[in-house]
Amino acid sequence: MAVPKRRTSTTRKNKRRTNKGLNGPALSRDPQTGEYHLSHRVNKDGYYKGQQVIEPKD
Repeated sequence: MAVPKRRTSTTRKNKRRTNKGLNGPALSRDPQTGEYHLSHRVNKDGYYKGQQVIEPKD
């Protein structure tokens, strides 16, 4: 049976576990266009929560 020669340090253990809790970005779907965008951000078309808040650039 394989047994480690030395104990794994807490620093090495924590470095290995750093990426465990990573998730993808939280995306929301716009009801008007059906496109996905980042949550709590204005869409490309200038819509936020179904209302147009800014004029889109042409």
